[in-house]
Amino acid sequence: MSQYDEGHTLAGWIGVAVATVGCSVLGAGICVTSAPLIVAGSAVTVASVLVTWVLHLTGWGKPSGIRPRDQWGMRVRDLGALEGHPDCWGCRLAGRGRRTAASSAQAPVGSPAAGEREPVAVGADR
Repeated sequence: MSQYDEGHTLAGWIGVAVATVGCSVLGAGICVTSAPLIVAGSAVTVASVLVTWVLHLTGWGKPSGIRPRDQWGMRVRDLGALEGHPDCWGCRLAGRGRRTAASSAQAPVGSPAAGEREPVAVGADR
């Protein structure tokens, strides 16, 4: 078994599936020179980005970095996504995950700021 979860999430898999359908329709439209198929394929491909983003924001994606082993499963929801991930531009586009002086000042010294996770060494549970 791999030492990393490799980012397998529902948001990722569903986004790739929708993008694959969109690219297939787009490719078929180009091959048969059909403007409606090209437009439909392009729309589905753009929709794949939006679907992935919404799933990520609802907790079915993952934060940057390595997650603890108990959070590797695809059915494990990331509840920290509701506040936003610290270095995630997708969360920042949604207005989440921004760090202000006030929010970092409220965290006690030595503890992670709100929404951040403590680093966990791979294999530390052994």
